Amino acid sequence: MFVEIVFAGLPVNRDEVEEALEAAFELDGEVTGAGSGMDRCHLDLEIAEGSHPAAALERLRAVLSELGVAYCATLNVSE
Repeated sequence: MFVEIVFAGLPVNRDEVEEALEAAFELDGEVTGAGSGMDRCHLDLEIAEGSHPAAALERLRAVLSELGVAYCATLNVSE
């Protein structure tokens, strides 16, 4: 599963979010890309095959909430 996380008005450094995601997913996922533009940035998260999609998205949302950035994130999910 692939998740593009798009942030509008991210109040913390994007690297901080990337590090938190890497720690939360360890062997179950990997940040495979990132980018930034006018008032937006994104991270690409590849979830390991065999992971339960609903559980992975719940974990992702929990990380974003803990960092206080869930409100400015849009998740684009694809298989």
